[in-house]
Amino acid sequence: MAGGGPACKGHCHGPHRPHMHNCHSAHGDKDLPVLPGLYPIVEDPSTCDIVKATQYGMIERCKELVEAGYDVRQPDKENVTLLHWAAINNRQELVKYYISKGAIVDQLGGDLNSTPLHWAIRQGHLPMVMLLLKCGADPSLIDGEGFSSIHLAVLFQHVPVVAYLISKGQNVDTTDFNGQTPLMLAAQKAIGPEPTRFLLKFNPSLNAVDNVQKNTALHWAIASGNTSAVDLLLEAGASLDIKNVKGETPRDLAYQSLNRFMVYMVKEEERMRSRRNNMLLKIVEKYELVLLFASSLTFMWAIGYVMNLSSDSWLLKGGLLLFLLFGMALFVRQLVGLKNLRYLPTAFLLSSVFWMSVTCFFWFLPDGTDRIPEITVMLSVVGLLYYFYKTWRTDPGYIKTSEKERKENIVALAEANCLDFRTFCTSCLVRKPLRSVHCLACDSCVARYDQHSLWTGRCIGIGNHRYYLLFLLFLTMTGVWVLYGTLLYWTSHCSTSYPQDGAWTYFTQIIYCSPWVSYMFALACFHTGWASLWLTVQLYQIAFLGLTSHERMNLLMQRKSSKPAISLRRTPYNLGCFQNLADFFQCSCFGMFKPSVVDWTKQYNLFYLAKEKTVHPV
Repeated sequence: MAGGGPACKGHCHGPHRPHMHNCHSAHGDKDLPVLPGLYPIVEDPSTCDIVKATQYGMIERCKELVEAGYDVRQPDKENVTLLHWAAINNRQELVKYYISKGAIVDQLGGDLNSTPLHWAIRQGHLPMVMLLLKCGADPSLIDGEGFSSIHLAVLFQHVPVVAYLISKGQNVDTTDFNGQTPLMLAAQKAIGPEPTRFLLKFNPSLNAVDNVQKNTALHWAIASGNTSAVDLLLEAGASLDIKNVKGETPRDLAYQSLNRFMVYMVKEEERMRSRRNNMLLKIVEKYELVLLFASSLTFMWAIGYVMNLSSDSWLLKGGLLLFLLFGMALFVRQLVGLKNLRYLPTAFLLSSVFWMSVTCFFWFLPDGTDRIPEITVMLSVVGLLYYFYKTWRTDPGYIKTSEKERKENIVALAEANCLDFRTFCTSCLVRKPLRSVHCLACDSCVARYDQHSLWTGRCIGIGNHRYYLLFLLFLTMTGVWVLYGTLLYWTSHCSTSYPQDGAWTYFTQIIYCSPWVSYMFALACFHTGWASLWLTVQLYQIAFLGLTSHERMNLLMQRKSSKPAISLRRTPYNLGCFQNLADFFQCSCFGMFKPSVVDWTKQYNLFYLAKEKTVHPV
């Protein structure tokens, strides 16, 4: 048995689930697992010996044999105690009973010379781990393979157990027999990024080395081909220059591996780090967002300028446009870091709004005599920029806690048997309130999460959702005014008519008439289209469903596999159209409604609802 159990010696490898009669299933015989609390059907409890009774949780039979004189500290022929068997099978009542009768909580036993705590951790039995620790088990003890408790939890990827051990005081840099830290073990042997990402949240030593190979965690990750761990360690700042006992740096190992992706990650990280050491590039990095916006503004102007050239050669114009596109791509790659690259759509949006506004004020409005359109356009643009700023700057509802509160939450959730991914975020190390989601782009949990907006570059949550809707509204209004002004401009400045000349002639003539205006018309069509459509979808979800975009998408995915289909309207958050709007906008409508005031950053249950509704998970 991987936990050190004698019954599986030489046969079973890897963690066991609830104990089986034997390990024949590894060779093809499939014994049914015995679920906790159930007695075996084929056995008479009165004839079972105490080891088997312990494995199957036969409490009365175990008590009967102990009261008859069986010594609970007595190991079997393979040096395994009753406490080991109770721990690996998660028999909590028996553990309490055996300890009350004198069982040694840290007794070493089995092939791997493990304690009962080691056995429980290998199986991921968090309730048993908590019980043994309360009974005085020492998590720093090392088993026959050289692993302490936290190393075993990392090795078997039981993240809740890792969280609980660290929250109870285990050092994240505890070393095993070979001097390896849990981070090194995760980088070397864990499948997937989760154990490594989770450990990095507790600020482990990135550049510690083991006792034998003198490898850092990054050495181990590269040597084992663990690309996800390499990426996380590089992002966290692990050194590329530390030499191991053979004089090899992580950089050397990456080049020797011939793994192209690994080599690319190392080269890219070296490039980014050299940028940080360059004084000029440091200044550029400080003003990266301003530089990105300015370059986007210039690039969009250059496109219009090329289109507006007097030359009739569209081949020449096409070549110049491709050259501009190539130059912009090269500029972005060299001067904009990956962190700020996500704001490229935002820069495109703001540049579009700027040039559409300039076109309105200098191309369209001078032709008219009425001041009302001028005032309306100005209000639309000002409203658009103001609510964009409010959406950008307002806290969307990030869940914030101190390190002490995080550890207290982990312990509280574990003891309430709620430490799982539905209630606990392994990235932020916080208890997740209702309707909150961890945003990968922002690396934070957001209360009543709606989406991470591509165009604003910010999460949309409880704090800024209303501002986001108003931003969409004013963007739609601005786009409509640009479209209206474009049509008036073509009517008065272009000597062609759609009814007389037909669609193709009209189309070509208006482009030749003013390519810049046609360019602005295309931008206005694009932004008005997506903004108006998304505004409509948002209002529908808020008013008629009471759901966020993320919740609606989750329910739509569940409907495909659910029979009968889940109704989007039957959720605990849908309180009716008018009440939904009153709650969202926090408006009483002259006393007609009483909006519910809910702090979604601290709401963990549905007891606040005035009446019960059918609950579907969202």
